[in-house]
Amino acid sequence: MTAEMGRAAVDILPVLILVSGAIILIFYVMFVPRRLQASSAMGAVIVLGATGFATGWYLGDAPGMTFFGTFAADRTWLWGTLIIVVVTVLTVALSVEWFQTDSRQGEYYVLLLLSALGAVLLAGAVDLMEFILAMLLSSVTGFTLAAFHRKSRAATEAGMKYYLLGALANGAMAYGVALLFGLSGGTSFGDLRTGLIGADPTAVVVAFGMVTIGIAFKLGAVPVHQWMPDVAEGSPAPAAAFLLVAGKVGALIVLMRLATVLPETVVGWRPLVAVIAAVTMTLGNLAALWQDDVRRMLGWSSVSQTGYGLLAVVAVGRSDLAIPSMLFFLAAYALGNMAAFAVVVSLRGLTSRESYRGLGSTHPWLMGALVVTFLSFVGIPPLGGFAAKLLLMGAVIESGYAWLAILTVINSAISLFYYARVMGPAYFETGAERRPLMGRLTFWAVGVATVAVVAIGVVAQPLMEAWRALVLLAG
Repeated sequence: MTAEMGRAAVDILPVLILVSGAIILIFYVMFVPRRLQASSAMGAVIVLGATGFATGWYLGDAPGMTFFGTFAADRTWLWGTLIIVVVTVLTVALSVEWFQTDSRQGEYYVLLLLSALGAVLLAGAVDLMEFILAMLLSSVTGFTLAAFHRKSRAATEAGMKYYLLGALANGAMAYGVALLFGLSGGTSFGDLRTGLIGADPTAVVVAFGMVTIGIAFKLGAVPVHQWMPDVAEGSPAPAAAFLLVAGKVGALIVLMRLATVLPETVVGWRPLVAVIAAVTMTLGNLAALWQDDVRRMLGWSSVSQTGYGLLAVVAVGRSDLAIPSMLFFLAAYALGNMAAFAVVVSLRGLTSRESYRGLGSTHPWLMGALVVTFLSFVGIPPLGGFAAKLLLMGAVIESGYAWLAILTVINSAISLFYYARVMGPAYFETGAERRPLMGRLTFWAVGVATVAVVAIGVVAQPLMEAWRALVLLAG
């Protein structure tokens, strides 16, 4: 038993580094003077760098199932962890200058690490108990991050709405998990694969529906999507960028794992996910059409992006493109979202659409980065978003859901209109004078994220070949 526990600890070394680093940072923040709180950002980067190094080290020889079959340390999890680490590092870079006058900024970086930990654990969960713990860790820290500016009315409102919706969704999820445990007789996903075959179909459908509500909340999918535009608009901009991405990475991977173990003869989950994907992408794009707040528009755009990502879940088990398309989408979306919010942070939170009028002449580099991001979201080659959507559509066509691919093309065309409402006036109209920018570190974050959006599209073919052989362990 002791030897197996030791081996399991080695298997999840990235998780242990993240946990240990967060705990050390907690004690550091507790005892150092407030004037030294800013150095906690460097501590967070060191922890994330060590986590990323350990994750990359395991890519050549992934441990596989570990911790007595409750955790899937496969290559899919490792790639998901790398995406979460990159997103968190970029968030730290955006946060340093944004929170430099906040005396509680050390606590913010601890929360950031713990929220990233929740997303990482969620991506590897193959046990219902671990699944709940990861969801709650990611959610509770997220509620705090969303409302971190206590004196801001918008941040308080965003945090409260996020919390109330999360309490409802997580409560339903916990009840659904209890039902699945009672029906299958076990908590591991492997138990669900065998134990649900002879179970009452109605009870299984209800249980899966409740669990889906919890995962849909973390993804920002219909019917529990309303928090995304509120958090995007009202929360601190660096925190909003993180919250719209990190949890989505873990939730999409765990939903795909769960889907692979559910017997389709008992639960017709594939048509349900297809409908949720269709409604989510369409609602997100239509709602974004009328937004005059750029951050809120990005929130609704993130809802629509969730709908695209769900196409990979629809295709799992029927197309070899399901896993690579999911990872490619997560990488392209994560980098694009971080680049867009990096521009907002660099402009000191500038959010009114009218304020972006003439920005192409006053701040051409920043507006150029925003255009690259928007075009990637639409799916214009050779950017990362184009390759992601191409793979996703190929996957659903192979799985027999060609109508979803058609709907994706239509929605992509719709999205071009609300992005153009920002891009057009920025280049073809005159606006206010040159605005003061946040700082050099934020500017570098804009550049890194934007270049990465272009680069991932250029190297799409090698990445797809590397990810095509990936498997998704589910117990």
